Amino acid sequence: MVIHMDDFARSTLGKQWIRSADSVAANISEGFGRYFYKEHRLFLFYARGSLSETETWLQKSFKRGYISQELFNRLSKDIRNLRIKLNNYIHSIGKQTKIYLKEPDDNQMTTG
Repeated sequence: MVIHMDDFARSTLGKQWIRSADSVAANISEGFGRYFYKEHRLFLFYARGSLSETETWLQKSFKRGYISQELFNRLSKDIRNLRIKLNNYIHSIGKQTKIYLKEPDDNQMTTG
């Protein structure tokens, strides 16, 4: 998508769109790596914010004519579904702040 934009759009809108989309997964991963629920949730909130930013860049790309209606609809649906899953995940881990996630022990890290 971004590769087909003109140089100006790619260097402004396109790069921001890619950064925000990449940030969703990066924040989920980083939060999981923290092992403490409070920090884990904080990074999930960051991921949710990046998802909203990604949606904004998607809307701007469509309104400026860089993507088709079909692609816009498909990606909008994907974002809505991901937002629901992310919100459900945030809700599922609750507000626990004193319990930590266990790091895998050596037995779990080795294969058979």
